[in-house]
Amino acid sequence: MTESTSRPGKIIAIHLNYPSRADQRGRRPAAPSYFFKPSSSLAPSGGTVERPAGTELLAFEGEVALIIGTRARWVSVDDAWSHVASVTASNDLGLYDLRANDKGSNVRNKGGDGYTPLGPELIDARTVDPTGLRVRAWVNGELRQDDTTADLLFPFPQLIADLSQHLTLEPGDIILTGTPAGSSVIVPGDVVEIEVDAPDAPGAPSSGRLLTTVTQGERAFDPAVGSMPSVDDLQREEAWGSREEAGLPPAPAKWTLSPEIRAQLMEAPTAGLSAQLRKRGHHSCFIDGVSANIAGTKIVGTAKTLRFVPFREDLFKSHGGGYNAQKRAFDAVEEGEIIVIEARGDASTGTLGDILALRAKARGAAGVVSDGGVRDFAAVAEIGLPVFSQGAHPSVLGRKHVPWDVDVTIACGGAAVQPGDVIVGDSDGVVVIPPHLVEEVVAETLAQEEEDAWIALQVEAGNPVDGLFPMNAEWRAKYDARDQEA
Repeated sequence: MTESTSRPGKIIAIHLNYPSRADQRGRRPAAPSYFFKPSSSLAPSGGTVERPAGTELLAFEGEVALIIGTRARWVSVDDAWSHVASVTASNDLGLYDLRANDKGSNVRNKGGDGYTPLGPELIDARTVDPTGLRVRAWVNGELRQDDTTADLLFPFPQLIADLSQHLTLEPGDIILTGTPAGSSVIVPGDVVEIEVDAPDAPGAPSSGRLLTTVTQGERAFDPAVGSMPSVDDLQREEAWGSREEAGLPPAPAKWTLSPEIRAQLMEAPTAGLSAQLRKRGHHSCFIDGVSANIAGTKIVGTAKTLRFVPFREDLFKSHGGGYNAQKRAFDAVEEGEIIVIEARGDASTGTLGDILALRAKARGAAGVVSDGGVRDFAAVAEIGLPVFSQGAHPSVLGRKHVPWDVDVTIACGGAAVQPGDVIVGDSDGVVVIPPHLVEEVVAETLAQEEEDAWIALQVEAGNPVDGLFPMNAEWRAKYDARDQEA
């Protein structure tokens, strides 16, 4: 290692970048976010790192470290990689006991002495493809992480270009580029090894194995001068990588729509469901202004929400491109869910098209409800994905909307919709049912449908509706006695 890398001016680390890690955490950011680490956290290969007294959740993270070779300010993505001198291995250690204390800045949980081991060898960046690197990590000889840079959320040149918009990257600065799934807790006595290599490059260059041994610290933090370590089950789950690895009981099961209730809802008309909801004081259960793209369609499912906000140039620049909220919603929709889109009732722009419809159908979505328009309308219908919307519109994203957020409470067609709400749509329209009401509402609806069918038979037989619809005592007695008569 060189002197310039032993004391860089800046160490910048990204929070999430590997799809495997993002999936493990259950979130995929639309843009990269960063934190700083102090240069005093650097450590060489073969060194030790202390787990402070009174703490339990020291975790390793194998990462690819980029070492800047030439000054970079306002560089393009195409030119960004030329500013990297070297690539090597790093262990972005973190103490989850202190994670909540600095609200994402990671000053204390990531900034401790020895928390950024680096090396041991440098790989010349000119000899490797930034998409062709591999990072692996072992704990006590057992392989724990093994991933490549082929499909990062934010490729390395993008990180350099992005950072260079905000600050000058100088020779010797280090960028830690994220860790894949497999990061976990380490304890005193554990030996962690990290290696970065380019297996398909000429000569298969490697950083060699970066070794760090965990030791037990003797000094505890002083409550008189700062916040103290604190852990909960969420920190344990994220530090270990899973509830199972952390020794925690399984998380409470997510509420789901049972096959039995789903089947009953398929039989229940929205007109009947809305009547039952009104009886229970729910008068704003309708998603107004939408109709089915496929005549006769019936949809039943739970809501996965997507929110658009009005178009604004700077907001679209920050949230409209890349892996935006719209793409995240369609990529993450689960079987039986219905994507419900808040487009503020504006039919003059498309809120999805054929590609996203294909993705939703492939994921097993039960349908889409949007209070905006749909582009590629005929193609979406041909795909067979049921969509309730305000109709066709040819415009692309960015005319009126900015995709803003997923899995939040939204307003669609005048109705409040929360993630997990039950959505039912048919030729009469679309209704929203709170999950805690769905069983009694559908049972009462089907009972009322049976009653209405019997009344219809009496009307067909020539009986007047007065006293029959609704039934008076005489007709009610006849209805109650129908099974005995049969």
